[in-house]
Amino acid sequence: MPVQPRPDHDVERALVVAAHPDDADFGAAGTIAGWAAAGIEVTILCCTHGEQGARPEADITQIPALREREQRAASATLGVTDVRFLDGHRDGWLVPSFDLQRDIVRVIRDVRPQRVLCQSPERWYERLQASHPDHLAAGEATVRACYPAAENPFAWPELGLDFWHVGELWLMAHPTPNHAVDTTEHFDRKVEALRRHASQTGHREDLETFLRRAGEGVARRFGLAERHTAEQFCVIQIN
Repeated sequence: MPVQPRPDHDVERALVVAAHPDDADFGAAGTIAGWAAAGIEVTILCCTHGEQGARPEADITQIPALREREQRAASATLGVTDVRFLDGHRDGWLVPSFDLQRDIVRVIRDVRPQRVLCQSPERWYERLQASHPDHLAAGEATVRACYPAAENPFAWPELGLDFWHVGELWLMAHPTPNHAVDTTEHFDRKVEALRRHASQTGHREDLETFLRRAGEGVARRFGLAERHTAEQFCVIQIN
């Protein structure tokens, strides 16, 4: 059943958590651009540096810095300048450990977002590539960080940051989405953001066509006007 999230004008800060560079842009770039345009302060947090996202002949030692630069450039096209990366968590080996949860809690308590967007911890079998194990792990750790850890004053008090209640959680790549954002106005920004991830998308001449087809498919499923694009989420209120 569709849900109506909190109006954007009532949200001051949002945190987007993803396993790898480019994950947030594939799943939510149009939505993020819309939030930034509405005056929401958006922070993007990558749990890894995406070092396994390279071709076999690549110098793996250069990939983390490259992908960090690409993510910062992509985020800038969406109006986001606060881009953060966690250290100590390996691409391809991500698990929802207490260390990962603590690191995400630290960012939540620092940013103090009313809204958190992350990857779904539930596997989407109809589109398995959206449910990479790292995505599931990042999603599970973020959900646990939002509730109950970030708002529990007895969880990691040694962080030295006041506890914080996240009111709204958005899950991308969820098997049963209940909300769609019309991204037509920001579709070009989404394409440009993903082109900034050249190490991942530079070989795709069909990138814009692929993104438009996917976006229009979501729009149709949610009853939006023809030729509109949209991104879909499962939105959960945390009371």
